Amino acid sequence: MRLGYMARETSNNLRRNLLMTSAAVMTVAVSLALVGGALLMRQGVDRATLQWKGGVEMNIFLDPDVTDQQRGAVEAKLKAAPEVKRYSYVDQQGAYEEAKELFVDQPELLEPVTAEDMPPSFRVVPYDAEQVEVLEPQFDKEPGVMKVTSAKEQIRTLVDVTRALRLAIMILAILVMGSAAVLILNTIRMAIFARRREVGVQKLVGATNWFIRIPFMLEGMLQGLFGAALAFGGVALARNFTQGWLQTRELFQNFAVTRAEVLQTGMVLLILGAAIGAVFSAFAVSRFLDV
Repeated sequence: MRLGYMARETSNNLRRNLLMTSAAVMTVAVSLALVGGALLMRQGVDRATLQWKGGVEMNIFLDPDVTDQQRGAVEAKLKAAPEVKRYSYVDQQGAYEEAKELFVDQPELLEPVTAEDMPPSFRVVPYDAEQVEVLEPQFDKEPGVMKVTSAKEQIRTLVDVTRALRLAIMILAILVMGSAAVLILNTIRMAIFARRREVGVQKLVGATNWFIRIPFMLEGMLQGLFGAALAFGGVALARNFTQGWLQTRELFQNFAVTRAEVLQTGMVLLILGAAIGAVFSAFAVSRFLDV
């Protein structure tokens, strides 16, 4: 009977304050969606940078007219370098084919260019990403070398940008979550005020404090759960639409968020939403009702 009473009272409270309840649910959904997006972004970027760090390429571009002797000297130096895990050589024809794939939508850019104009290169993978800084000076001034490039700057940019973006999202999420908590608190406060005479009668007939509190706490918890469920669905849909687009960008080629990670994040959001609703509902009852 008590469970039936609590369920009935919770349902009635939600219907009586439908407008405020809807506002609280949507605010919770927005705030938790931001939290979920930041969490998934961190997981995806961590995976992307981890794979980059395991195979950072250093490109040693040679002059188009490099001699066999100069090219051989560079290759011998690569073989002797203890920092080099592996390397490969791309000749001028290979570089030209890559350029055609890169500018497939702009073939006019390659009309005046032939394979003989393209620089051959060595693609070098060090054992550790940090060793690129050691290798670059060794080959930068080598005869026949046009320039040496690596992905370390792009990786640093990727990490810095995403870290700043995650921080901004989390700050915004905390602000919006604060608004959601205040809305839930006010919704419960209004429900208590509307039923103050009924609550007084319950006290007179011997109802305990928790017997009165629990329906209001359930109401707040359900608001948090509904908002978290909406956030979960929004984050899952956003992951499906954005992941493929991000993977077409060079720095985000290894960006990936698995379904298991989405599910884990969704469970975190549901728990967080329920906790926010229950805690602030309990605070509203304790603060605004003398029970």
